[in-house]
Amino acid sequence: MKYASGLLLAFCLLLVSYSGSYSAYKKSSGANAEPDQFPVPANVPGLLFYIQRDPNTNTICYQLNVDEQGHLSEKNPVNMFWIRYPEGGGRKELNYLQRKFAYGINAKATGKSTFELRSVAYSKLPLYLRRDNKNEYHVYTSIDNKQCILSRVFIRIDGGTFWSPNVLYIELKGTEIATGKTIVQRIKPS
Repeated sequence: MKYASGLLLAFCLLLVSYSGSYSAYKKSSGANAEPDQFPVPANVPGLLFYIQRDPNTNTICYQLNVDEQGHLSEKNPVNMFWIRYPEGGGRKELNYLQRKFAYGINAKATGKSTFELRSVAYSKLPLYLRRDNKNEYHVYTSIDNKQCILSRVFIRIDGGTFWSPNVLYIELKGTEIATGKTIVQRIKPS
């Protein structure tokens, strides 16, 4: 549970780049919708996982970074970008502050085409980029004490301020490696 409070702090930092007013979003977009009611990124080749949060449906996608020949970038294996659903679903690159202080990923090679990934906002939660037995890349982590392929992180916010949002919970969602079952863990602030 030690990592839960640190994870909470890290994902609060991720909120520094949200745009728009919470109250305006709540009226127009159903801010209290359940995480599974938010749009799921489609047609994103090499999508590893994504982050969504209140106050809007803007989504940060983490994608495998490959060249035209399909070779993984050993220097920068993960590409990050926004899908701006409230603005028509267009793609937008993260700005410098978002990459360096909120949504960025630091990658460290740990073997041939395997990496340990650390969020710039919270470096204590290890994520691992590696191939499965079908030679496909995934991001692996522990969800509810089970080894899983991470698919989504969701942050539920209910008011607060820009710098100090009221985080109700953080939800991790993935697929358990051993069983193929969907695993969801909600972490509530203490």
